Amino acid sequence: MATAFTRSHFSPLAAKNPSFSRISGETRVKVGAFRTLDLTRPSLISRPKYCRAAGVHASSAEIQSSSESEAVALGELVPLRSRNRVRRHTISVFVGDESGIINRIAGVFARRGYNIESLAVGLNKDRALFTIVVSGTEKVLQQVVEQLNKLVSVLKVDDLSREPQVERELMLVKLNVDPDKHQEIMGLVDIFRSKVVDISEDSLTIEVTGDPGKLAAVERNLRKFGIKEIARTGKIALRRERMGEKAPFWRFSAATYPDLEVPISPPFGANGRAVNGQSELPSGSNGFCSHTLSILVSDAAGVLNIVTGVFSRRGYNIQSLAVGPAEKEGLSRITTVVPGTNESIGKLIQQLYKLIDVHEVWDLTHMPFAEREMMLIKVAINTAARRDILDIADIFRAKVVDVSDHTITLQLAGDFYKIVALQRLLEPYGICEVARTGRVALARESRVDSKYLRGYPLPL
Repeated sequence: MATAFTRSHFSPLAAKNPSFSRISGETRVKVGAFRTLDLTRPSLISRPKYCRAAGVHASSAEIQSSSESEAVALGELVPLRSRNRVRRHTISVFVGDESGIINRIAGVFARRGYNIESLAVGLNKDRALFTIVVSGTEKVLQQVVEQLNKLVSVLKVDDLSREPQVERELMLVKLNVDPDKHQEIMGLVDIFRSKVVDISEDSLTIEVTGDPGKLAAVERNLRKFGIKEIARTGKIALRRERMGEKAPFWRFSAATYPDLEVPISPPFGANGRAVNGQSELPSGSNGFCSHTLSILVSDAAGVLNIVTGVFSRRGYNIQSLAVGPAEKEGLSRITTVVPGTNESIGKLIQQLYKLIDVHEVWDLTHMPFAEREMMLIKVAINTAARRDILDIADIFRAKVVDVSDHTITLQLAGDFYKIVALQRLLEPYGICEVARTGRVALARESRVDSKYLRGYPLPL
């Protein structure tokens, strides 16, 4: 016959054995490092092995309590483990654009030791949407989101990691090409639905768009041919609309994009100097134009904050920024567009070279280069407008990546003019959201500069 124990029996045991404790008038036994058994629960009747492990037998007559407390106590451990698990987060930051906003946002992550894996932002005159990818725990990321909301120009911060989303990236890859491997490379280009943007005798530049998994597969398959350079945008993402829900309207307008234009200067050689004895700058021009800089830096926490700090301290307004992994492990490539004169940009490059984490800096402005941007645009639709929007998308070779009963999301890759032209045509239908990457660029090995064949000036 089992011996019945009352709470008075446990008083001397609790004094002699530290595994016994009395909490709020209840008698509990500690078993192991994380579990505490409540000997007043009736659930222990069906599981006497827990009592035998502690050397105690209990009867059903003296044990009365609810079994719900056990389920709650054990269930509290699950969210704590998930909150402490390091995982990748995609953070969307909607801001009012102003000078130095990039440096302030990067500083929030740098002060907490976060390494920004990728960053994509297409800036315009009054607002911008940042898409930032970082790895960390949920608890600390929640603190980062709270700090971002405290910034004056930040309008909205979302963590899209737990929601259905459309995510895309763009990558330019420059390969070493042997004549006997050319056919095999073109086969991979067709398989991954890529595009060739430049070709020469010994190199090939490919444009690839897709989700991060597709880009990783492309890079892995092209490694065996020898990759010379990689320029990769950060990931951009938009939330997938659910049926019956209302989409937010952010009132993006293509008219708010930077539109500073200068006359086209004469063609330059690969070293940035004028060819055939022509002047480096056109007559009557002060040389003020947009400069596309490609910066190779170490992939470490706080590097982006240090680099953008050089621009903000000298009053430079960054018009485009794209940060992504480079061709070598442990390095990242920052592609940025900054307006200025040749002299001022030259001094800026000298300051960048003084940074320890900066390895190389190229000014691609005065040499032929291939440039690409990507945009995800969500448009409001109805039954009558659906066919018209799909026809416009076919003309611009845009892809439909998400559709609901009231919205449609398109993906477009190309140069600045192509992206602006599509957005202007879609504005009358109602644009809900726009996510743009910054410009990525690689020097053309063929030395063919396509911008002189267009016949119109380029934007800054």
